[in-house]
Amino acid sequence: MEKRCPRASNSPRRTLVVAGLREQLSRAKRFVDGVLGADKYQHYLEHHARTHPGQVPMTERAFWKDYAAWQDNNPQGRCC
Repeated sequence: MEKRCPRASNSPRRTLVVAGLREQLSRAKRFVDGVLGADKYQHYLEHHARTHPGQVPMTERAFWKDYAAWQDNNPQGRCC
C-alpha cells in the first residue's frame, strides 16, 4: 500500500492560494504607494516616454529634488 503525503494532494490548491495572496499583496502595495505618492517617479517615466521619446529622463534623485522644489514654490493644502 502506497503512503501519500497529506500535503501533496493540496499542492495545486496551495499554489493557487499562494498566487492569490501574492496578487492581493501586490495590489495593496500599489494602493499604498499611490496614496503616499511613492509611485510619482514611475508615472513621470511613463509620461516622459510618451511625450518626449528619445530624450533622457531625469534620474530619480533629480526628479525628487525637482518635485520638492516645485512643492515649496507652489504650496497647496498639506499637513507639512
